[in-house]
Amino acid sequence: MRAESLPRAESPAVARRVSRAPAGVRLTAAQAAQLFLGAQGLLEDPRRPATKAALSKLIHGLGFVQLDTINVLARAHDLTLFSRLHGYKPKHLAALVERDRVLFEHWTHDASLIPVVWYAHWKPRFRMSAQRLQDRAWWAQHLGADGERVVDHVRERIRREGPLRSADFLHEKKRGEWWGWTPQKAALEYLWRCGELAVARRVHFHKVYDLAERVLPEPSARPDPDPDSHVEWVCAGAAERLAVFTSRELAAFWNDLGTVDAAGATAWCEKALKEGRLVPVTVPGADGSEPRPAWVLADWKACLTRLDRTAESLEGMRFLSPFDPVIRDRARCLRRFGFDYRFEAYVPETKRVFGYYVLPILEGDRLVGRVDLKLHRDRGVLEVKGLWWESGINATAARKRKLRAALERLATFVDAVDVQNDKERVATDGHSGTGP
Repeated sequence: MRAESLPRAESPAVARRVSRAPAGVRLTAAQAAQLFLGAQGLLEDPRRPATKAALSKLIHGLGFVQLDTINVLARAHDLTLFSRLHGYKPKHLAALVERDRVLFEHWTHDASLIPVVWYAHWKPRFRMSAQRLQDRAWWAQHLGADGERVVDHVRERIRREGPLRSADFLHEKKRGEWWGWTPQKAALEYLWRCGELAVARRVHFHKVYDLAERVLPEPSARPDPDPDSHVEWVCAGAAERLAVFTSRELAAFWNDLGTVDAAGATAWCEKALKEGRLVPVTVPGADGSEPRPAWVLADWKACLTRLDRTAESLEGMRFLSPFDPVIRDRARCLRRFGFDYRFEAYVPETKRVFGYYVLPILEGDRLVGRVDLKLHRDRGVLEVKGLWWESGINATAARKRKLRAALERLATFVDAVDVQNDKERVATDGHSGTGP
């Protein structure tokens, strides 16, 4: 199936027409935020039993969980899952990926773990990735003039020898200039992006590749989804996990390289409106921005009633990973929560406003502050390098007790024996915090 064959809206004018259409329902910013948090699993009781089945259900509910190499505190995926399931055990996740094969690793906005039941919906993406990598300068830059020969050689070695890491090819050719990549490492990445290889497991967070047909024999053999069912899966799945959204946000949820674009998502929304599955709304920004047209799931009232009860029963605070899906879209985070977040690990130290690895603090259904944390593994100490409350949030004794409990809970999760927190002199304005 070629990506161009997927149905789209008649023209971009459709998207513009819908974006200007009056909505019959006006949600408050708080309602929109609550619906979004509920759809993202952050209004469930995190103290529920953390079985392997519960973990699988959680990831299905999220749609995917993003991976990242930074380990100053814990891996991003572990923090994302721990924030929603306090008894989460990384060994359960490893079992779901490496033994049970109910999750597979591939690309969304970045490397992510995805339920394998959806593997067929990545097949259009595999082909689009292959074409894009071949057509762009990436191929020539990383694989060179002998690119096809290198790819064939890497493929054949894995077919013959079994699972291999990029390190298994280092003796074959000196390192390249781009991030230390060799042509062989680039070939592995290319074959993985194209779906020929799969990640069988990770060792010290390094991918171990094997043929997809050996890692995931049954999913690899499944036929491609037909174009209509693929569009339905992309849009309906995104709608369920966003609850309140624009057409553009819907199309971007899986970041599926354009298999459904904003115009196509708008066409799906119009169809879902006629079928009674969506309602057009306007939503003001929590940051004070003007109300914007959007879509909401048709059962939003019942969802809010249920979420109101759930939110009231939640106690305590939790920390969100910098790669949490709730804050991944920085503009949406600002609009939904009035929370202006920037991940500063890649910002020069002298230009950072807050710190290297700052986590938003979630209290109930509000983002109330941020904290810069570092784990000193050699000493077993979780250090609070900086702490800032949002404007209008008072650092009351009760709030500090909640923070301490959340820090101690996180310390236990990351195997720290002590929490070092001398940042009691905290600001009420996130942009003028005392910091480290």
